[in-house]
Amino acid sequence: MITALRLAQALVLAVSLVALSGAETAKADDCVFRSCAPSPDVTAGDGELVAAAFEVRGATGYASASVDTGAPTYSFRLRTQCQVTDVDVGGCSSDAVTCDQTEGRAISYYVVQRQRLVQPDGSAVDGQEPPAGQEAGTGYGAFETTFAGCVDVTDLNPPPSPAEVFRYFQTLPLPQLTTRQQPPGEALVGLPVIFFTDSPTTQTFTVDIRGFDVLITANAVSYTWRTGDGTTLTTTDPGAPYPDHTISHEYSSGTYTASLTTTWGATYSVDGGVSADVPGTTTTDGAPATFTVLQARSVLTSPYD
Repeated sequence: MITALRLAQALVLAVSLVALSGAETAKADDCVFRSCAPSPDVTAGDGELVAAAFEVRGATGYASASVDTGAPTYSFRLRTQCQVTDVDVGGCSSDAVTCDQTEGRAISYYVVQRQRLVQPDGSAVDGQEPPAGQEAGTGYGAFETTFAGCVDVTDLNPPPSPAEVFRYFQTLPLPQLTTRQQPPGEALVGLPVIFFTDSPTTQTFTVDIRGFDVLITANAVSYTWRTGDGTTLTTTDPGAPYPDHTISHEYSSGTYTASLTTTWGATYSVDGGVSADVPGTTTTDGAPATFTVLQARSVLTSPYD
């Protein structure tokens, strides 16, 4: 069942944009650029982006909130690949095309569509007359794809995309989990050394991304234990001390330095909205632990000494 939020996200938004003479016209079959395997945990954003102007420079489109003087000829809408074919939900995976990023800019792949607008004098737009009786500024005729590609939408200040949140996630001061081992100090050959970490495995951050409050909840999703003798153990739990231990390793005699690399995943929400997965992981390395493993030897002694 489609929730009220999903229905709200599916509202078709449109705004009058100035048709700039330098805009390229490129018909495109959006099916070539999309991947629409069902993925209900992925959202395409809060409906279509709106702007006051759009132009193409080279191979990149630019959407702006500024308005030029004069009556606009078209209304334009910027839609994700999946919104073109998944209007009701916008929930398919749209990772088939990626755009080069510039620091401080929001650039994503969009299909830009335009619709003719009734002119104040009722004149035809591109040879097509408006229906009689429609008010100036209202749209008529079908939306047509005029551009499909990477669009800089920074001036529109859209909600942060999953990829943008991931870039922030990678810079967060995530905990460096400490390696603990038992027995502490020295261990014995033939007796397993127990590994665990008692550091926090969940951390919450609130970051400002272009004026949006983004809540990122980081969770440790896997642990890589390097035992110091060339062995690597990978687990999905942080271990526990004796007697509830789940991670252990046996050594020959010697001195070893063990370390822990933690892989972090995260979820995020924008301005208190629906939570979604951050599309990627990052890692932290904790402080190592050094210990000595001794070889125990039996010694015969006289009970009378």
